[in-house]
Amino acid sequence: MNIIIFYIVLELYEVQWQKAETIMGMLARMYRWYQKSIFLFLIMHPTFYFAVWFVLQTNYNPYAVALLLFKSADIITKIVLIKKVFIDKELSREFTLSLFTPIGPYMPYVGILLYPFFIYMALS
Repeated sequence: MNIIIFYIVLELYEVQWQKAETIMGMLARMYRWYQKSIFLFLIMHPTFYFAVWFVLQTNYNPYAVALLLFKSADIITKIVLIKKVFIDKELSREFTLSLFTPIGPYMPYVGILLYPFFIYMALS
């Protein structure tokens, strides 16, 4: 149970530094760290490192591996979007509209509900 609480605290940290009213706002906040250093950007995702540790700790439990895969896909998606929006500046009109569409106030917290399930299942 303590491990799930610890994970939730780490996830809350990530939500706080990324949270914005639109996806573009979230990407802009992430890009500030990415601009300074890709390594700094990666360090700002402690739940990824937790997932790596958790996979090893649970002897490659399928639920732990799923957690790691989701966290990896999340970071890769963020990097691809940052590159597309801020570096390459390859934006279609539709894509731009979707980036500026307001997201709900609870959307950034979806990971806090989803990811602990994988930890719970891996420990069961």
